[in-house]
Amino acid sequence: MPRTFRPLAAVVVLFLFASLVHGAGARFWEVGTLNDFLKGDATSLSVDLHGRLVLGPALTELADTASPVLWTGIEGNDGDVYLGSGNDGRVLRIGRDGSSRVFFDSNELEVHALALAPGGGLYIGTSPDGRIYKVDSSGKSTEFFDPDEKYIWALAVAPDGAVFAATGDKGLIYRITPDGKGSVFYKTKSTHVRSLLLTSAGELLAGTESPGRVFRIGQDGSGFLVLDASLQEISALRAGPGGVVYAAAQTGKASDSGSSGPPIMPDTSRQAPLPTVSAEITSVTVVADQGSSGSGSSSRESGRASGKGAVYRIQQDGVWDQVWSSAEDAPYDVALDGQGGLLVATGGKGKIYRVTGEPTENTLLTRAPAQQVTALIPNGARGLLITTANPGKIFRLSAGASTSGSYESDVRDAEAVATWGAISWRGAMPQGTDVRLFTRTGNTAAPDDTWSPWSPAYRRSEGEQITSPKARYLQWKVELSGASNRSPVVTSVTVAFQQRNLRPEITSITVHPPGVVFQRPFSTGEAEIAGYDGSTIAQRVQATTGGGATLGRRGYQKGLQTFLWKAQDPNDDDLAYDVLYRREGETNWKALKRNLSDPILVWDTTSVPNGTYVIKVVASDASANPPGAALVAERESDTFDIDNAPPMITVNSLSREAGRTIVRFVVKDADFPVQRVEYSLDADRWRPLYPRDGIADSRTEEFELTLDQDVSEKAIILRAFDGMNNVATARAEAPLPAPLPSR
Repeated sequence: MPRTFRPLAAVVVLFLFASLVHGAGARFWEVGTLNDFLKGDATSLSVDLHGRLVLGPALTELADTASPVLWTGIEGNDGDVYLGSGNDGRVLRIGRDGSSRVFFDSNELEVHALALAPGGGLYIGTSPDGRIYKVDSSGKSTEFFDPDEKYIWALAVAPDGAVFAATGDKGLIYRITPDGKGSVFYKTKSTHVRSLLLTSAGELLAGTESPGRVFRIGQDGSGFLVLDASLQEISALRAGPGGVVYAAAQTGKASDSGSSGPPIMPDTSRQAPLPTVSAEITSVTVVADQGSSGSGSSSRESGRASGKGAVYRIQQDGVWDQVWSSAEDAPYDVALDGQGGLLVATGGKGKIYRVTGEPTENTLLTRAPAQQVTALIPNGARGLLITTANPGKIFRLSAGASTSGSYESDVRDAEAVATWGAISWRGAMPQGTDVRLFTRTGNTAAPDDTWSPWSPAYRRSEGEQITSPKARYLQWKVELSGASNRSPVVTSVTVAFQQRNLRPEITSITVHPPGVVFQRPFSTGEAEIAGYDGSTIAQRVQATTGGGATLGRRGYQKGLQTFLWKAQDPNDDDLAYDVLYRREGETNWKALKRNLSDPILVWDTTSVPNGTYVIKVVASDASANPPGAALVAERESDTFDIDNAPPMITVNSLSREAGRTIVRFVVKDADFPVQRVEYSLDADRWRPLYPRDGIADSRTEEFELTLDQDVSEKAIILRAFDGMNNVATARAEAPLPAPLPSR
């Protein structure tokens, strides 16, 4: 009976392990979806559409050609397979017994096109000198046609023996009679004609590059544009049942993987494109892929493909649909698998996708140990053969499941040196099957010889303590073994870890002007002040410049001082804040508020004497870390003034001389300079007054108000402001005489 491991039990044990190892602050890295599994590399494993990792088919290498690129392949009438190679301009013959030998060696660098010749033998198109050779079954070659073109990209042979040649870089299609006489059959007005397909109706389909289009060309040489793709080139055309045609399109640019690979768009400034030979990848994967998706876009809709590549299905009446697309993989070839599925060969990670259903679903059928899969070749009893580039090899896709396989996860970046907790997995392990997990760690983003070796095997699905050393990066590997057509199943793998605690940072403190306050956002009752009297903000957000608070409408309330700060924690720990203060000249800090959860505080400054102050904010991550591991950060604000006492107005004299009224008075403030003085007559508008020295910059200022009229019947009101917006008013009246000294 299979042993099935319940997710709940696994989670409980996993949290127990994490608690024992780390205490608070444990994090979990779970790989359990199709997209998660696609980030890693597998050998002979499959992830089905239900997101389960099981044993899958394997690739069997038939030949390593030693060529960096195999551009194309075709099955001969004798059952052997012929391959066109790059950088050495050869045609290789792979026998049914697996033997490999050179069938034809040209003077050119590339063989992009092969076609079966009537009566046996091959037509071979070479580049960059643009020649077509005819080679009989014994390997004897003759030059068949030499057009004035640089590239021969594709060949197609009509029932009457005529040969059609797709060329570049003028975008011409030639028709060559069996005696080797050729002429231009159709001008596509494109840079290159990259692919050809002869239909059963005798029409010729041509796929072009720059721009990527598909033409239908009649026997009389008249053309009709069937598909105008948004991608740069049509790399392959293949016939399907009922007159359906599949067109593979791609951007024509090198992959993002860093390797040049076989170029798709020819470089006409040089003799021939030269692909780069890269280190061999040693994984074969069979997984379902959500990164490549089907599409309902058709010729009746405006939607177009984007990214690296797409495959279009063109109906006999010209209506087309996009059945596959990818932002990462460029399709080189397509083929039917005989079971209603469409296979898509891609680069630059050597993936082969399978498209099925309606609407279409896409599965990553296999990943070859090469950077590009360039051709798919049905080969009778040997099944499907595939050719690759970087390196140039030919493989057979096995029909049966492998007995063992492995999967290596992508590398987890803990963003700091981490302590690793438990590793567990979920799934089922039928009798006679086995699942083993391994881990390794290091401090470089890509595993190298500085990493730790693979750990001993972890076998308990409920979780085991990771034995790999502390480090910033971790990778895990799972090995599956089957028996008697039974496969273990892994649905997810979870790793617990805790980052090395890093110190939080307070990036800024804003001291708002005195009296400025903000309403709480999403307030349900009367307007409440955010950050005042121990209240918390209803919502916190992360601003682009660091952690911050969401504030409501701005207001004013005398005597209150608002502070707002921004803080961040590299571990994303929750922070608590203490706010301290001191008056200028003092050395001891006094607590203002402790254990604030939001980065805002409003201080009622009427509780302290006037003066110049500074606050200090202390941020702590203690709530997210074990005792003794917490860290704090501190930051002091700029100085600010507190002044809640109004200035004082003293009238020294009021006199009337020659019809004028003169008021002499002094304004004093105990702590800060006088800022503004005004007067009003009988509650009329306020008019400004200026000190006798012309500038308000002192705590004591003398003023003289001269009115060119007798205002004995009017009230003269004086008003003075200090820098903290405190205001004092007084009526301008003659001062009382000083009392006589007592006897």
